[in-house]
Amino acid sequence: METEIAVDHDYYVLPQTGARASNLADKNEALRRHIRELQQQLEVVKLRQRFGIDRLSASDEDVRFYTRFASYRSFKAFWSLIEPAVINKMKLRPIDEFLMYLSVGFPLRDLAERFSIHRTTAIRIISTWTHFLYCLLGSQRLWIPPEIVRAHLPTEFAAFSDTQVILDCTEIFCQTPSSLLLQSEVFSTYKSHTTFKAMIGMGPHGAVTFVSGLYAGSMSDREIVKLLKPGMAIMVDKGFVVDNLAPCKVYRPAFLSNKRQMSREDVRQTQSIAHLRVHVERCIRRVKENKLFDKDIPLSICGNIDELFSVACFLVNYQNGPLVKAWATQQ
Repeated sequence: METEIAVDHDYYVLPQTGARASNLADKNEALRRHIRELQQQLEVVKLRQRFGIDRLSASDEDVRFYTRFASYRSFKAFWSLIEPAVINKMKLRPIDEFLMYLSVGFPLRDLAERFSIHRTTAIRIISTWTHFLYCLLGSQRLWIPPEIVRAHLPTEFAAFSDTQVILDCTEIFCQTPSSLLLQSEVFSTYKSHTTFKAMIGMGPHGAVTFVSGLYAGSMSDREIVKLLKPGMAIMVDKGFVVDNLAPCKVYRPAFLSNKRQMSREDVRQTQSIAHLRVHVERCIRRVKENKLFDKDIPLSICGNIDELFSVACFLVNYQNGPLVKAWATQQ
């Protein structure tokens, strides 16, 4: 006699069950993708909240705005040059400290808020980096020997082949001191404001090759030119009447003096000099792109302003491309 065995479980999978399992698997995969997307969005939000160079790296325009370097690639190339000399003792990453220094000119409270640090820490970082870059970049040779200048002389300077440097003075506004004596010393009659004055020299190839210290705005250009050394030919503006001060050859636009009309040769030379001199003004404009010089220099940082200005001039040679692209192709 056959005995029937009762079946405890039915392992047969119905079509509805298989479809339900497949549907759950699809939902599970969709949820996983959604989680990954949320994680990526969270990283983006964190990056936006944490101000630093990583946040700016996707936009060369942002890098240019905050650092004045032409691109993120240029910024990183310069950072690779100075990074070995950097010693980090602060809260921020060294590269973000450098970004903070380059952003100097923004309100101090704004910088402290952006980098999530106290204002006194921000001041200490800026002061430290100012002195560090002044010593590091200032130790590099800025002045170029005459033979190297001649070897890379642009064709536009063929008529002035012995030109070593093109000079011009610039002024930056500062707050008015309470002392009447100090007011009279820093007051510039040319700007009708209290200023600091400096002389900047540009080599014929377009790089900054000379930076004087900052002087009181009342000092004349003639007195600053006394700092020049003999044995060089310089190109200056008409206002630099320094022939009896600078023991060197001076290229300067001609004066009309008592003549009724300039000679043809004087007109041509004046046009040629003016055409070449305009580039030193463009070079100075690059220096003044530093947001620190957008407003009056506070008296509270006058102790560091000489170093701040010098570093701004030094950095121009690294932050920007060629002043004249045609000159770069001739090198």
